[in-house]
Amino acid sequence: MKVSNLYKAEKGLIRIHADVEDGRIRDIRITGDFFMTPEEAIASLEEMLKGRRFEAEDVGEAIEKFYATGAITPMISKEDFAKAVMGAKDEGPIA
Repeated sequence: MKVSNLYKAEKGLIRIHADVEDGRIRDIRITGDFFMTPEEAIASLEEMLKGRRFEAEDVGEAIEKFYATGAITPMISKEDFAKAVMGAKDEGPIA
């Protein structure tokens, strides 16, 4: 099932488009108007989320590991990314 979410953080928008199958994130694309250093780190976050259960605990764990790599997201928190991803679950499938 394909799901999406648009999350408004303090200083930016986070867009999530994900393909979820059997309760796991099979593919995910994260875009938006936020800053991340290094810029290419967003691909690492997407890779860390792939294969994870689409549950808050698993998503949060992947995001924690991502930030432990040294990525910086000014004015966007770990919690913002977790809420953006899990918000796609609340929004439901894309028609």
